[in-house]
Amino acid sequence: MNSKQISYLRGLAHPLNPVVMISNKGLSESVMKEINVNLDAHELIKIKVMIDDKAIRSQMLTDICTQTGAVAVHQIGKQLVVYRQSTKPKIVVPQK
Repeated sequence: MNSKQISYLRGLAHPLNPVVMISNKGLSESVMKEINVNLDAHELIKIKVMIDDKAIRSQMLTDICTQTGAVAVHQIGKQLVVYRQSTKPKIVVPQK
Protein backbone atom coordinates (compact mmCIF):
# COMPACT_ATOMS: atom_id res chain seq x y z
CA MET A 1 0.00 0.00 0.00
CA ASN A 2 1.18 3.51 -0.69
CA SER A 3 1.28 6.42 1.76
CA LYS A 4 -2.00 7.95 0.50
CA GLN A 5 -3.86 4.68 1.05
CA ILE A 6 -2.36 4.29 4.54
CA SER A 7 -3.30 7.89 5.35
CA TYR A 8 -6.86 7.26 4.17
CA LEU A 9 -7.14 4.17 6.39
CA ARG A 10 -5.67 6.04 9.37
CA GLY A 11 -8.42 8.63 8.97
CA LEU A 12 -11.09 5.93 8.92
CA ALA A 13 -9.56 4.25 11.99
CA HIS A 14 -9.43 7.38 14.13
CA PRO A 15 -12.99 7.16 15.58
CA LEU A 16 -12.90 3.37 16.00
CA ASN A 17 -12.75 1.72 19.41
CA PRO A 18 -10.38 -1.20 20.02
CA VAL A 19 -12.09 -4.53 19.30
CA VAL A 20 -9.28 -6.77 20.57
CA MET A 21 -7.26 -6.38 23.77
CA ILE A 22 -3.91 -8.11 24.25
CA SER A 23 -2.95 -8.66 27.89
CA ASN A 24 0.50 -9.06 29.40
CA LYS A 25 0.43 -12.72 28.35
CA GLY A 26 0.98 -11.67 24.73
CA LEU A 27 -0.23 -13.16 21.47
CA SER A 28 -1.93 -16.45 22.18
CA GLU A 29 -3.72 -18.68 19.70
CA SER A 30 -7.10 -17.46 20.94
CA VAL A 31 -6.08 -13.80 20.53
CA MET A 32 -4.93 -14.47 16.95
CA LYS A 33 -8.24 -16.22 16.24
CA GLU A 34 -10.13 -13.20 17.59
CA ILE A 35 -8.05 -10.85 15.43
CA ASN A 36 -8.80 -12.95 12.34
CA VAL A 37 -12.52 -13.02 13.10
CA ASN A 38 -12.62 -9.24 13.54
CA LEU A 39 -10.57 -8.61 10.39
CA ASP A 40 -13.04 -10.74 8.43
CA ALA A 41 -15.96 -8.82 9.91
CA HIS A 42 -14.62 -5.26 9.85
CA GLU A 43 -11.47 -5.18 7.63
CA LEU A 44 -10.03 -2.27 9.65
CA ILE A 45 -9.55 -2.81 13.39
CA LYS A 46 -7.87 -1.26 16.40
CA ILE A 47 -6.04 -3.47 18.86
CA LYS A 48 -5.12 -2.35 22.38
CA VAL A 49 -1.93 -3.82 23.87
CA MET A 50 -1.45 -3.73 27.63
CA ILE A 51 2.33 -4.27 27.51
CA ASP A 52 4.48 -1.23 28.35
CA ASP A 53 7.58 -2.16 26.27
CA LYS A 54 7.47 -0.36 22.90
CA ALA A 55 9.78 -2.89 21.22
CA ILE A 56 7.49 -5.77 22.19
CA ARG A 57 4.43 -3.89 20.89
CA SER A 58 6.19 -3.24 17.57
CA GLN A 59 7.12 -6.92 17.30
CA MET A 60 3.51 -7.88 18.05
CA LEU A 61 2.31 -5.67 15.21
CA THR A 62 4.78 -7.35 12.85
CA ASP A 63 3.72 -10.81 14.06
CA ILE A 64 0.02 -10.00 13.68
CA CYS A 65 0.51 -8.76 10.13
CA THR A 66 2.64 -11.76 9.18
CA GLN A 67 0.24 -14.33 10.62
CA THR A 68 -2.98 -12.75 9.35
CA GLY A 69 -1.86 -11.30 6.03
CA ALA A 70 -2.91 -7.84 7.20
CA VAL A 71 -1.26 -4.48 6.60
CA ALA A 72 0.02 -2.36 9.47
CA VAL A 73 -1.77 0.97 9.22
CA HIS A 74 -0.72 2.74 12.39
CA GLN A 75 0.86 2.31 15.79
CA ILE A 76 0.60 4.99 18.42
CA GLY A 77 1.15 4.28 22.07
CA LYS A 78 -0.59 1.08 23.02
CA GLN A 79 -2.93 1.07 20.03
CA LEU A 80 -2.30 -0.83 16.83
CA VAL A 81 -4.36 -0.45 13.66
CA VAL A 82 -4.39 -3.18 11.01
CA TYR A 83 -6.26 -3.65 7.73
CA ARG A 84 -7.02 -6.71 5.65
CA GLN A 85 -9.40 -6.61 2.71
CA SER A 86 -12.12 -9.24 2.99
CA THR A 87 -13.67 -11.27 0.19
CA LYS A 88 -16.61 -8.83 0.19
CA PRO A 89 -14.88 -5.45 0.70
CA LYS A 90 -16.68 -2.88 2.83
CA ILE A 91 -13.97 -0.24 2.62
CA VAL A 92 -13.07 1.19 -0.76
CA VAL A 93 -9.42 2.17 -0.62
CA PRO A 94 -8.42 4.83 -3.19
CA GLN A 95 -6.11 3.41 -5.86
CA LYS A 96 -3.95 6.54 -6.23
